[in-house]
Amino acid sequence: MDLKLTKKVAVVTGASKGIGLAITRTLAAEGALVVAGARTIDALAGLEGVTAVAVDLASKEGPAQLIQRAVDEHGRIDILVNNVGAVRLRLHGFLGTSDEEFEWAMQLNFFAALRATRAAVTVMVKQGGGAIVNVASVNAFFQPDAGTIDYGAAKAALVNASKAIAQEFGPRGIRINSVSPGPVSTDLWLGKDGVAETVAKATGVDADTARKNVIASIGGFATGRFTSPEDVANLVAFLASERAGNVTGSNYVIDGGLIKTL
Repeated sequence: MDLKLTKKVAVVTGASKGIGLAITRTLAAEGALVVAGARTIDALAGLEGVTAVAVDLASKEGPAQLIQRAVDEHGRIDILVNNVGAVRLRLHGFLGTSDEEFEWAMQLNFFAALRATRAAVTVMVKQGGGAIVNVASVNAFFQPDAGTIDYGAAKAALVNASKAIAQEFGPRGIRINSVSPGPVSTDLWLGKDGVAETVAKATGVDADTARKNVIASIGGFATGRFTSPEDVANLVAFLASERAGNVTGSNYVIDGGLIKTL
């Protein structure tokens, strides 16, 4: 299926690894001109159709600077993918999670997207439309627990704000949707200091056992595998395209059948 993304100008945040890198590659492969922002950009070097921008997206100015770079380079912005985010396991529960830790999670997982969206929407309104896709998480609504309490709260805020902004700007040709992955086969889950290794150290088992125990504890995958970054990227590309032309204000779960209820 031709997604009709050739020469569309797309901005991707958190673009240098994991889901963000997969999204960047997928959009570029579809012919989009991608402005890819991240704190470190070595992994983006040499990608055809990609302009790599080193930027601190957790800063107040960073997201708007990235959007402006896209406008300066290409004169417009057709697609924004808010992917930047991170999670730190809170092994000491709610009472052991400080205000500062909540603030860290909100800044990176919510405010960075909010600021990028504000800057992008300002441009999209003037040009007559555009598409925004926010990468949220099933942690926003599925089995919230103290281990990800700040991350889940930030992603829930992102999903809620996405729906509100979609309602306001739908009449002006701007579509806004969210994608909520379950566990994805990235360093966040499987790498050094990722979820599996962190839980392993805390429970006295090896990382592979910890991974299996965590997945089993939340219900397991119907597909029997982690979601891949490319799985998420394909869904994001579709939602960003004209093929999803009347889809807005929605949140799409991609979790291998982890969530068993509506």
